[in-house]
Amino acid sequence: MAILRGFLLGLGLALAGVVQGHDDGSQWVDLWASMPQEVEPHNLPPAPFTGEDSIYTNTTIRQTIHLTQPAPHIRLYLSNEFGGPSADLHISAVTIALPLNGTAGSPSVQPRTLRQVTFSGGSKSFTIPNGAIAISDPIRNLNVKAETNLAVTIYIQQGQQGKRISGHPGSRTSSWFINGDHTKAVDLPSEAVRVDRWFILSAVEGWVDKKRTLGSLVIIGDSITDGRGSTTNGNDRWPDQLLRRLESQRRGGSGMSVINQAAGGNRVLADGLGPNALGRIARDVLAHNGVKYVVLFEGVNDLGTAAEGDLVKTGDRLIQAYEQIITRLHGRGIAVFGATITPMSGPGQAYGEPRREEQRVRVNRWIRTSGRFDAVIDFDKAVRDPKNETRLRPEYDTGDYLHLNPTGYKAMAEAVDLRLFERFRDGVSSIV
Repeated sequence: MAILRGFLLGLGLALAGVVQGHDDGSQWVDLWASMPQEVEPHNLPPAPFTGEDSIYTNTTIRQTIHLTQPAPHIRLYLSNEFGGPSADLHISAVTIALPLNGTAGSPSVQPRTLRQVTFSGGSKSFTIPNGAIAISDPIRNLNVKAETNLAVTIYIQQGQQGKRISGHPGSRTSSWFINGDHTKAVDLPSEAVRVDRWFILSAVEGWVDKKRTLGSLVIIGDSITDGRGSTTNGNDRWPDQLLRRLESQRRGGSGMSVINQAAGGNRVLADGLGPNALGRIARDVLAHNGVKYVVLFEGVNDLGTAAEGDLVKTGDRLIQAYEQIITRLHGRGIAVFGATITPMSGPGQAYGEPRREEQRVRVNRWIRTSGRFDAVIDFDKAVRDPKNETRLRPEYDTGDYLHLNPTGYKAMAEAVDLRLFERFRDGVSSIV
């Protein structure tokens, strides 16, 4: 009994450290995150979940996400960053569970794993003002593994006023909507509506041992990283396949999270589908705990959408923006790996106009030879057609000459030198 009491006392002190921020040799690190963006009108939830003047009224949303590092305790981040003026988001209840059979996109969960989520020291509900996030209380002793799919079920009774909400349309994962509070339901009723998008969730952190983790790798990217062309509910984007490589080659798991902060249509130099990359570095990298490495893989949409008369200037500005991003991240000791822009030419592909291709080649030359990045990941070389280097290999191409299929994403994942993460595990110095 004395041994048991001692164990329970030690466990209680350890968990108190999690809540109160005491240093027990562990730290919070992202296990999953998704780039928040304002949801466009055509990506809003279908009726009746989007009404005439509000969204989510009396609505349960069940979503699954793919965790990337083991952790005993986790906590959720919920976002109302893009809610309209004075449009509070009233979270009525949240639960988590493992999905049925561990499957992504499942409307059902494993009953013994169902857990209530609380906020601010025990409250089951929380109101998030517009522009803000909410962090849950630690969910203890969940003991998730890398590549675990986690179901998060959110109930919103009051709804959110207006038509401006935060989410991530490029989830490549199914979510489920139904009226009423079904946060404790094992199986959602058959009338639940499938929507292949994420809403409200922006990150999940894990409490991990500092000695056993390499922290997190954050990937700043566009639709190629977001996984257009990958398999819905298959988790076979290139970052997912990189995670599998890490897991297979490190004893006991990678000890490193792979965090996908990408969105379709995103650009480095201008807002569009989400804030521009130069502007969102603070939110999507520096504001997150435990970031050790960044892969910068953006620029194709800047070159592909620039006015023809501005292409050289756009190339100049891209290089300057990369310099700025590197400088900011080095100031925090974060290693930055530059990824070359992949081919974007082919019949009918507007991005492939010859003068745009000239700038892609020019920017890639700078990425490879400038010496500004801590390392270079040559995605262009890995996926281009050796018979025509302006195009993707035919076996990797989805058919639009821009996005890759899962086989192409595998080739991208295999182009990453895994030794980089040990080489830069202690970070980098900012050089004046």
